[in-house]
Amino acid sequence: MSKKQIEECIRQSLEAYFKDLKGTEPSGMYDMMVGILEKPMLEVVMRQANHNQSKAAEWLGLNRNTLRKKLLEHGLL
Repeated sequence: MSKKQIEECIRQSLEAYFKDLKGTEPSGMYDMMVGILEKPMLEVVMRQANHNQSKAAEWLGLNRNTLRKKLLEHGLL
């Protein structure tokens, strides 16, 4: 799957989200979207990196301590 396909998937999901709101104004969307994306991304990256935090942090472009904090926030440690 290409970056463009991932972007389109997110775009379609957001359009469906707004449709489901039926005119109700959303709030806190940024944090909601980051949370929705971050946990599965961390799960997959950690699995692909064989749970090597240093390798996963490098792949994600994060400091290892930042990765650990995010893993703890999402209950992945």
